[in-house]
Amino acid sequence: MSLVLIVEDEAQIARAMQINLHAHGYRAISVGNGADALKAAAQQPVDIVVLDLGLPDMDGVDVIKGIRGWSTMPIIVLSARHGSEDKVEALDAGADDYMTKPFGLDELLARLRAASRRAAPRHEAPTLETADFLVDLAGKRITKDGAEVRLTPTEWNILELLVRNAGRLVSQQQLLTQVWGQAYAKETQYLRVYIAQLRRKLERDPAQPRHLHTEAGMGYRFDP
Repeated sequence: MSLVLIVEDEAQIARAMQINLHAHGYRAISVGNGADALKAAAQQPVDIVVLDLGLPDMDGVDVIKGIRGWSTMPIIVLSARHGSEDKVEALDAGADDYMTKPFGLDELLARLRAASRRAAPRHEAPTLETADFLVDLAGKRITKDGAEVRLTPTEWNILELLVRNAGRLVSQQQLLTQVWGQAYAKETQYLRVYIAQLRRKLERDPAQPRHLHTEAGMGYRFDP
């Protein structure tokens, strides 16, 4: 049975969805804010997230970005926002589908089935531990020797992309376009500066890196 995480601050709607999903063969849990959603997604074996964007503590788009920092689990937005800009923003952030309120149960069930079919088998974890430091992808934190390592947003975005592709080469162009944007696709000097900064903060010996490797002329690779 698939476990659905319902992120909805209106208790009556959340309860009705839980009851109906249980009746149709799903397990379902619900939370009422973004912080609890990120915590539940990281701590429980969630298969699909059904997410309202209008949450009391943060925008639902930030929840999508937080989950996408470490997971590819399907996310279906269920929101009262009908504007095309809201839909584009949510989909660009990583949502797989977008439904507007009011909604029909049959349509929701159909979209859940479609999301389940598209979902790739997942072997993800919100944390990755090396011999030298711990990367918490869900919490966006690095711990080394028992203390938190402070990264800039750009340093984190580079490291996150490398960690999510651990053991695989990530090209210079991919890093530049995903972190800075298409206009920076040839600015390779940016990468050299930031990779050097990451090595100084994370590697035991930055001159002989154990985890952040350069593939000359091609890109970078993270080895746990």
